[in-house]
Amino acid sequence: MMQTVKGGADVCRAFIRKLKERIGENDRKVDAAVAEILLNVKNNGDAALREYAEKFDGGFPDPLELSKEDMKRISSSCDPKLVESLKRAAQNIRDFHERQKQQSWLTTQENGIILGQRVRGLAKVGLYVPGGTAAYPSSVLMNAIPAKIAGVGELIMVTPAKNGIPNPAIMAAAVVAGVDRVFLVGGAHGVAALAYGTESVPKVDKIVGPGNIYVATAKKQLYGTVDIDMIAGPSEILVLADETANPKYLAADLMSQAEHDVMASAILVTTSEKLAQETEKEIERQMETLSRKDIISKSLEQFGTILICDTMEDAVEFANELAPEHLEVCVKNPMEYIGKLDNVGSLFLGNYAPEPLGDYYAGPNHVLPTSGTARFFSPLSVDTFVKKSSFLYYTKEALIPAEEDIIRLAEAEGLTAHANSIRVRKEDHE
Repeated sequence: MMQTVKGGADVCRAFIRKLKERIGENDRKVDAAVAEILLNVKNNGDAALREYAEKFDGGFPDPLELSKEDMKRISSSCDPKLVESLKRAAQNIRDFHERQKQQSWLTTQENGIILGQRVRGLAKVGLYVPGGTAAYPSSVLMNAIPAKIAGVGELIMVTPAKNGIPNPAIMAAAVVAGVDRVFLVGGAHGVAALAYGTESVPKVDKIVGPGNIYVATAKKQLYGTVDIDMIAGPSEILVLADETANPKYLAADLMSQAEHDVMASAILVTTSEKLAQETEKEIERQMETLSRKDIISKSLEQFGTILICDTMEDAVEFANELAPEHLEVCVKNPMEYIGKLDNVGSLFLGNYAPEPLGDYYAGPNHVLPTSGTARFFSPLSVDTFVKKSSFLYYTKEALIPAEEDIIRLAEAEGLTAHANSIRVRKEDHE
């Protein structure tokens, strides 16, 4: 069960070190296996995909790409009520992300100077979607909808299909979100196909989406060949609570993340010892009814804790140092903490904004920085799928007053050819 500790900054930092140590480095065997898969796909294309599909997925799908008609046919076997829920969630996600769009801009100055920035969607983006026991249609919505809003030219999804049959809920989400093309291939070899291109699978500019350790390692090794969204670590939730919080809700929310993985972390930080004790009792009671109670129990035993702080200021300091993926604020006046909590993936305010609300439905993205990277990374957004380029135009009259400054700066850096590029123009009009 979760440990309960009391203390200040030193205790907090010791626990943060423990969490960071759990990440570690990838298993060398995984690194080597993935590197071999990537090289095989790079050199042998579809033949390599066939080899791995027969080894891992029970056969190579024929055809490898689903038609639009097949996508709709397979999605039609999904529970109609689930499809309606996906549509409502998609609308919330779309409304939220539409506000993130940036426009290209242009400004003019004296002497005919024109400066500007062009913002446009990437040409091709690959979306990896697990399709086995870990099939997450919500991840399709969270990745695909911002990409479409950003103006991505073509959104290409890869997902494994056991014995040639893809997951109907995944297909329903793909149809709702407007995915352009779907290929029935998974694993590290599916990621490699997107990065390098094969006879069947087009090469993309960026790869997003969750996956197991082999998929995550493939994305990491391919960064630079293509861009990726982020390297995700184990899931995390931190709950800040005062004496007004409901221990029944706190217990449920902590376990909602602990069920992801035995490496997940769930932490309650509170100023109330009574609340801490009641929450622990609730965890024991509720866990017995949950299907993944063995995973939850192990996760909480290894990386769960209840930390009792003297003040909420201490709790806030701990939260900012931990920089958690998900942070719930279950206190009397949660809105006053928005400006105090600077390092967080997504913030959930109040007793009626539990983490699963963000995972599935409210609108903000659930692809979030983990392992303390919320100190400098942001959630997946429309910006994830755009690129920006600047442009500038100077007339001769505009360049003249800048020439001496540019020459001086270039020569200070020892870059005489840079200076010469300006000097030849200066000489031409002297």
